[in-house]
Amino acid sequence: MSALLEVSGVTKTFDGFRAINNLSFTVNQPELRAIIGPNGAGKTTFMDLVTGKTRPDSGEILYGELSRDLTRLSEARIAQSGIGRKFQKPTVFEDQTVTENLAMALRATRGPLAVLLRRPDESARIADLARQVGLTDALPLRAGILSHGQKQWLEIGMLLAQEPRLLLVDEPAAGMTSAERERTTEMLVEAAKTRAVVVIEHDMEFVRRLNCRVTVLHEGSVLAEGSLDYVCADPRVIDVYLGRPEEEAANA
Repeated sequence: MSALLEVSGVTKTFDGFRAINNLSFTVNQPELRAIIGPNGAGKTTFMDLVTGKTRPDSGEILYGELSRDLTRLSEARIAQSGIGRKFQKPTVFEDQTVTENLAMALRATRGPLAVLLRRPDESARIADLARQVGLTDALPLRAGILSHGQKQWLEIGMLLAQEPRLLLVDEPAAGMTSAERERTTEMLVEAAKTRAVVVIEHDMEFVRRLNCRVTVLHEGSVLAEGSLDYVCADPRVIDVYLGRPEEEAANA
């Protein structure tokens, strides 16, 4: 594995509140990484900084073999460089079919003329994407009638159509059934075999299923890093995020 993303000494303040505080860590390629932490820990701001939605006050975010500093690139240039982001709420074209959603995602990566010119390999690529995200049987269905979990999968498929090298996924398990969470786990693990996938998640059981390296953020900095069992045993993580249920019960 080689470093794909290097966050180095990044700080971001909003109206006197330091959301990111001298944040430094590295994501390799390929790799599956989970980021956890309490509300306000800086998880969403981290994603905003990587994708160019927000600019840091200081520090560098280096990406790729050429170590391009993402803080100097526009959101569009960052997306074109191979970084995809999935927000917590799925954003798909609900009046279009699953096939049409995936087709639009494919054509968006090929320039404006691709919207008018259908490539002969498009149908095969759409079928492959649908297989990857478990939507083969749903291809002719309108996206609006899909379940919440299926819409999440469709959006992941639309991002995979862009062939990102780094995929940022925000709370994919939220609102899913147990079966959907299990399928989503398999999907992300498979995707991370050929790219970097960073998952922000509060569902600890879902994080355990990912079976990956975990970064714990607190007050905009890395508090702990390692396997889930390792970080969960850290007294600092217990104090600021997990809590001590046995002590709470004793004091109740």
